[in-house]
Amino acid sequence: MSSAGISLFDLVIAGVGGQGTILASDIIGKAAVKEGLPVMAAETHGMAQRGGSVVNHLRIGCEFGSLISLKSADALLALEPSEALRYIEYLSDDGIVIINTEPVLPVTVTSGLSSYPDVENIIDYLEQRFTVKAFNAVELAKQAGHVQSMNTVMIGAISKYLPLSKDVLIECVSQSVPKKTVDINIKAFELGHLQA
Repeated sequence: MSSAGISLFDLVIAGVGGQGTILASDIIGKAAVKEGLPVMAAETHGMAQRGGSVVNHLRIGCEFGSLISLKSADALLALEPSEALRYIEYLSDDGIVIINTEPVLPVTVTSGLSSYPDVENIIDYLEQRFTVKAFNAVELAKQAGHVQSMNTVMIGAISKYLPLSKDVLIECVSQSVPKKTVDINIKAFELGHLQA
């Protein structure tokens, strides 16, 4: 667990607008509250509506300060591969990266104005420094029943490392998603849980 202050677990969640990064943070935060743990959170989502970068700092068991210091996060949950690179400096040397390998291609890539970094190169780079769990969360979300449950797949994957009960996390997922998608999201959570 985090060595910075009294925090039990410091988590950085990174993605792009539309991936459900903020919802993932909210679900984990609600689970911490249900378990009686103090939780602090901070989010940045400037141009998120247009596919811009979104990052959330989530400090479980922390009473002072919501921002995670550089090189002190216990885990980085990257819903998008290039966002893992953008925020990797927050991760402690013994931290873990959980990364969705399916990129969200920006307009500059789809229009041919630039190229997206090779995902295997991103993973290889990260594996030189950290423990990495990489898998295609988008495909698992499709298996569960809907691509939009990808963020729930990622919550399932990080659940093994959080100081929170799996049952409480599933309960918070159920309470936070539209009623008609509860079964899909629970299945997505379970598929993610198997990956980590």
